Amino acid sequence: MAGREAGAVALSHFGGAPEVWWKNGGQSPVSAADLAANSCLEDILRKARPDYGWLSEESRDDPARIAAECAFVVDPIDGTRGFLSGGKTWVVSVAVVARNRPVAGVLVAPALDEIYSAQLSGPALKNGVPIAIAAAGEERRPVEISMPGNLAGRFNADFGARLRRHPHIPSLAYRLAMVADGRLDGTLVRAHSHDWDLAAADIILERAGGVLVDEAERTLGYNHADVSQGTLFAGHPALVSEMLRQFGPPDAP
Repeated sequence: MAGREAGAVALSHFGGAPEVWWKNGGQSPVSAADLAANSCLEDILRKARPDYGWLSEESRDDPARIAAECAFVVDPIDGTRGFLSGGKTWVVSVAVVARNRPVAGVLVAPALDEIYSAQLSGPALKNGVPIAIAAAGEERRPVEISMPGNLAGRFNADFGARLRRHPHIPSLAYRLAMVADGRLDGTLVRAHSHDWDLAAADIILERAGGVLVDEAERTLGYNHADVSQGTLFAGHPALVSEMLRQFGPPDAP
């Protein structure tokens, strides 16, 4: 499995001091581990499926991917900041996208010895065992949600009082996996996440019985020219619908 091999490459750098550069105007780190894992993925996957498009956080974008029938959408290390600080909740994320939706996905968390996977024809799996989101109608009090503080304040006060914010998880993909396996009830995602953060986790969440949608309650499209997404909501469909009903506009400046 390409994801497992790339995970082993990344793990070989984990806990060391890989060289780090900064991109996006100095806002985002990229390390030698990210680049090595990306090279591993690209070497294996593009040789295996040379007709597939390729979209990776750490590769130069090739617009030819948009016209491809299928495309790989990958993040060689999702959660680089956590990786560099010694946290274990980082993943190698690999998805296959067809007609702008993921049809297969895998998240490899080598520091935790965990692998999440899913495809359209079967259940979501964690280390080979089927997983599911928190049961429909389950009355947890409080509801465990991972969300940025600036979004938490936009909920109706009564609904917001039911929520408990989970400590920050650096990897967005792993956060969505935690919703898929029921450890979190849901999550909110601030605007400007990208396809490579989401695509593999999206199908895992879907096959586990959950949804990942935007503020208009639409499922996400991937492998378009613009690969950034808006504010997103994930969880059981009933919980997500309630979150959307209770979510207000940002405060006026």
